[in-house]
Amino acid sequence: MSLPEPKCFSRKCRHYRGVLWLGDEESTEVNVCAAFPEGIPDEIAYGENPHTKPFQGDNGIQFEKKKIK
Repeated sequence: MSLPEPKCFSRKCRHYRGVLWLGDEESTEVNVCAAFPEGIPDEIAYGENPHTKPFQGDNGIQFEKKKIK
């Protein structure tokens, strides 16, 4: 089963870092960013929370649109 692309990635947040693989199975991948280096909470990655306001555990980092050169 595949999860949809994280919203933070599709919005091109400058803090998004990619996928961290924890094992051989697809279910062991987690999306990470500067705010959540051990895994972006589903509420933010796949839910309705745009993470434009502080969220518990975000290390003081929220969504910032990536500047395209």
